Amino acid sequence: MPEPEAPDETAGVPSPLNSSLSLPVPGQSVSALPAVDAFILTAGTIVTMDAQLPRASAVAVAGAKIVAVGTLAECAEILPGAPVVDSGAPVLMPGFIDPHSHPFLSGLATQLPALSIAPWKAPRWSDVLSIFSQAMAENDAGLPLLFNGFDALLHGRPTPTAADLDKIFGERIAVVVDNSGHACSFTSALIRSRGWDTHPPADPIGGSFARDVEGALTGISYEIPANTAVLGPVMQELGGNPLGSAAEYYALMARAGITSTSDMTYSADLAAAYEALAAMPSSPLRVSLWEVSTAAEPGAAATFAAGDERLVKQGVKLWTDGSPWIGNVAISFPYVPSEATERAGIDPATAGGASAMNYSRAQVDAILDRCAPLGWQMSFHANGDLAIDFALDAYERALAEYGLLGTDHRWRIEHAGAGRREQFERAARLGVHVSLAPFQYYFWGDLLDGQMFAPEHGARWQAFAEAVEAGLVVSLHNDGSVSPPAPVLNVQTAVTRRTSSGRIHAPQQAISVDAALKAHTIDAARTLHREHLVGSIAVGKLADFVELSADPYEVTPRYLAERVQVLGTWVDGARIDLPEFLAAAHASDSAPHAHHAARGHTGHGC
Repeated sequence: MPEPEAPDETAGVPSPLNSSLSLPVPGQSVSALPAVDAFILTAGTIVTMDAQLPRASAVAVAGAKIVAVGTLAECAEILPGAPVVDSGAPVLMPGFIDPHSHPFLSGLATQLPALSIAPWKAPRWSDVLSIFSQAMAENDAGLPLLFNGFDALLHGRPTPTAADLDKIFGERIAVVVDNSGHACSFTSALIRSRGWDTHPPADPIGGSFARDVEGALTGISYEIPANTAVLGPVMQELGGNPLGSAAEYYALMARAGITSTSDMTYSADLAAAYEALAAMPSSPLRVSLWEVSTAAEPGAAATFAAGDERLVKQGVKLWTDGSPWIGNVAISFPYVPSEATERAGIDPATAGGASAMNYSRAQVDAILDRCAPLGWQMSFHANGDLAIDFALDAYERALAEYGLLGTDHRWRIEHAGAGRREQFERAARLGVHVSLAPFQYYFWGDLLDGQMFAPEHGARWQAFAEAVEAGLVVSLHNDGSVSPPAPVLNVQTAVTRRTSSGRIHAPQQAISVDAALKAHTIDAARTLHREHLVGSIAVGKLADFVELSADPYEVTPRYLAERVQVLGTWVDGARIDLPEFLAAAHASDSAPHAHHAARGHTGHGC
């Protein structure tokens, strides 16, 4: 366990997020590498994340596979006469793995024609208003406007209603999507355009609309089914090139060092788009897919022309509660009255609690009864402690019912912000994996501790140490587009418990650099059932690497995200050429994928 540093409240974090995400891809050019099927790759040091051989100086690659790891001489014995390629990187590691993301929908949510108002782009509400004004001035009055990234707590005001937005946009159709992906706001013009002013829609299963005392819509929707109804026609009208937008998000993840990820809100109609992205030159990501439980046949089998190593359907996903940032998280403890919750419009008397559950137990049991016998890996979004108990209770029943207790099922719980030690220990006994969200602590930690919840609950949010000490397989994620992809910043946060302001809360919940790196490499691979392919540099695995500017084991932990820069990535033994990939995506025919524009913002943050 590292010894966390004392808070330095006068020193902010020197923009590690921007520095790690905005880098070009320097180093040896792709054209300079030999066009051969077998070669030996060297670097200043190779951090393998393989307990049997933690460090090496060379790795031999044949085709897409690793055939030897060790010294240059040892690799040359396996591939005699093979060319030796010096990567030029100070450090080579297995490519980072983000086990919980939404790469396709995040592209639609963060790229044009959508406009970002996320707190890391527009920190203050005044900045958001400036983006609104500019968008109205630059776009035809008859065109809808779509904004993504509102956060009531960080922007310091309640989720806007239709009445609030009407004062800004007048008679214009506009939609403002919450950064969490769990809510969106819309103008009265949108309500009238759908006929919802006279015939309000019913609440769908797993979602809802805010209403006044007479049942009329007030301009806020919650969760995927309701958000889809609001956003679908707007995205369809705005159009754009969905493959190009998705490719831009793929590239953002690659620049952060990620080579494998997941889509935790997959549906079968996305298959062709994912196939197209996988087939493009220098495609930088492997993607494991979890189909949403609201799909017509979430348990249906799926095969892909790209092959399982590139695309694989792995499981089925549910979301038991909502988001702590908008007040619909299922917690046993209350929000506290504070300036922050008052500004955000979160009423401590009504927010949170068991009423925040998105499903009844009977509904969840029915979904598990459909999917568990088919062998799918189940995944439950659960932020609050009540939601975690709910998920574990449902899991234990289904695992027992279908003879899965004691097997290697690796069912998952996502986020687990309010998770307690005894819940982590129970999850470990059940064979459940937990994927934690350092970004929740990094961006919101100062508010969580005392401003949102009492310190005994808020300070320990994202209890990394308790999860690791419970014996769980723990992974770390960014839940794109809820936060930008940033594995090194996630590691820094888990190791230092330092928020974006530089403050530290519950330092006893810090973990070691080694544990945090495992959570973004080999342990994340285990959660994806992919450790036989990726997650470490070992013989027989795929040649997926990340080049780093410094050794994360040697850098002072508080400066990891600043000093450990991503220089490039390799997939299948080839260095990724992002300009080539992006050019292919933007030149692609958008027509076969145009219908996906209607999917943007409808659940990327679950």
